[in-house]
Amino acid sequence: MFKFFAFLNRMKYIKRWSLMRSVRSENIMEHSQQVAVIAHALALINNKIYGGNIDVNKVVLLAQYHEVGEVITGDLPTPIKYFNPEIKTAYKDLEKNASVRLLGMLPEELQDEYKEYVLPDEDSEEYKLVKYADRLAAYFKCVEEVKAGNSEFKKAKTSIGAELKAVKNPAVAYYLKEFAPAYELTLDELD
Repeated sequence: MFKFFAFLNRMKYIKRWSLMRSVRSENIMEHSQQVAVIAHALALINNKIYGGNIDVNKVVLLAQYHEVGEVITGDLPTPIKYFNPEIKTAYKDLEKNASVRLLGMLPEELQDEYKEYVLPDEDSEEYKLVKYADRLAAYFKCVEEVKAGNSEFKKAKTSIGAELKAVKNPAVAYYLKEFAPAYELTLDELD
């Protein structure tokens, strides 16, 4: 019955960026934590600087569980996942079915408590911030790889960077202006 948590533990073994050679490999658990930290900042920026009313705790939990289906499906590289609408739809259905399966592994008394995070309302403002945080995390992975001399991530860095600059969300624009430049710095430069 408590297989849910055992499956979540698998997140640390599932690699991301499987088609691209990485200087430093990253797993889904690591990625989810980074997205949660970025999403938390976006929610705070939205509320404190731009007068929004986003549920910050909900944003963090949505981010923490945003890749939960991948403990069953594994990570599918973006170029394949979005190759055409049929593949995108089929993969989204597969991820949703995996998430439903994982939710069913919880005791019935807890399923409703997890449902909104494992099977989120994708139209909610909180979920949209998590999607922005996910793209920011992908961008920062590209920055890290290019900084380490891995030119394989240059094109992705440019395209994701342009995509993020085009986003019509003030919290994302603020994060890009105020925080993103630090990701380009070395540890010595951060000191």
